[in-house]
Amino acid sequence: MAKISCDFRFLLIPVAVIFIYIQMRLFATQSEYADRMAEAVDAEHHCTSQMRLLIDQISMQQEQIVALEEAKRRKEQECAQLRALVQDLEKKGLQRITDKTQVPVAAVVIMACNRADYLEKTVASVLRYQSSVASKYPLFVSQDGSDPNVKSKALSYNQLTYMQHLDYDPVRTERPGELIAYYKIARHYKWALDELFYKHNFDRVIILEDDMEISPDFFDYFEAASALLDKDKSIMAVSSWNDNGQKQFVHDPYALYRSDFFPGLGWMLTRSIWNELSPKWPKAYWDDWLRLKENHKGRQFIRPEVCRTYNFGEHGSSMGQFFQQYLAPIKMNDVKVDWKSQDLSYLMEDKYEKYFADIVKEAKPLHATDAVLKVSNIKGDVRIQYRDDADFEHIARQFGVFEEWKDGVPRTAYKGVVVFRYQPPKRVFLVGPDSLRELGIENA
Repeated sequence: MAKISCDFRFLLIPVAVIFIYIQMRLFATQSEYADRMAEAVDAEHHCTSQMRLLIDQISMQQEQIVALEEAKRRKEQECAQLRALVQDLEKKGLQRITDKTQVPVAAVVIMACNRADYLEKTVASVLRYQSSVASKYPLFVSQDGSDPNVKSKALSYNQLTYMQHLDYDPVRTERPGELIAYYKIARHYKWALDELFYKHNFDRVIILEDDMEISPDFFDYFEAASALLDKDKSIMAVSSWNDNGQKQFVHDPYALYRSDFFPGLGWMLTRSIWNELSPKWPKAYWDDWLRLKENHKGRQFIRPEVCRTYNFGEHGSSMGQFFQQYLAPIKMNDVKVDWKSQDLSYLMEDKYEKYFADIVKEAKPLHATDAVLKVSNIKGDVRIQYRDDADFEHIARQFGVFEEWKDGVPRTAYKGVVVFRYQPPKRVFLVGPDSLRELGIENA
């Protein structure tokens, strides 16, 4: 019995060894499995990271593809617009503008906004006389804003080029109660003149508004006047307008004058003058701004006795101001003057003062009391001296001519002298307190 128990204990030793071996193998296997699991997890993480990187790259490429497609679409649209523009310009014959065999005298721009019916009337009047000289006077319509009727009307003409000024910046008036229209008009004028002088490279521009008709000799008049502009730098601009051009105050379609007062309403300026004005162009009331002495700097304006434009715009930004009294009765010239045969050298600065002084000197002097009655009883030209602004307004009111002043200058005046016809062909000269001295007239 004791022998069997001893044998059993000896058997336990190899069993224990085997057990220990098995445990060691199992541990080794578990460790190897754990290492492989860790490697697998690392590999999975790396694969996931690579997958995310690949997805990000694909997303970026897709975004780039979308951006490129959008850029391609925009370019195609731009190309289509450019093709349409080129076709339109070719259709309208604008190549004549750059034709070196015919240098334009001036571009003609009609400033428009939201009055399609007025624009139609103005374009019809201009084309009536512009068609035969179209290469000398390329025609443009510049629209401020997006009124669809005006745009459609302007684009319906093959004989002109359409420009559109879109300005979405808010308007801030400088004084309460002001109309923002005057601010928008000033912005439009600056944009349009910049376009014509700097983009289209014209040397001169004639500005019309969308409520004007022109006379038969309108273009010949401006062609003759352009030579004066080029020669005489004391002339700032040439106008087709006479503020006192009502039919009862005019007579001679050949008569031209120099004036210290900017007339506007159908006028021509040069690029050199615009180079000076453009950088300091006002926010509003551009025409009154041009009448300030600090801006015209002693330079003068050429104006006719008989207007070469007629303003029919009773309804507009000025709301018909003065229309019935001053604009409706305007006499527009209906005589075809041959301006090419006219000697206009008397309008040059070195000759005009003496020319005008001689006319004033020959006029019979009268006192202002009962001026109209006295003038009616005299056959020849007369001159009436006024003492000051109030005295001028009193005399002007008796005759019915403009009473208005701007910066010390009456409308139409040259060296303080306002001239108009009364019982034509008689001329009346309203002479300022210093006018005779400035004209060099002594003992008259």
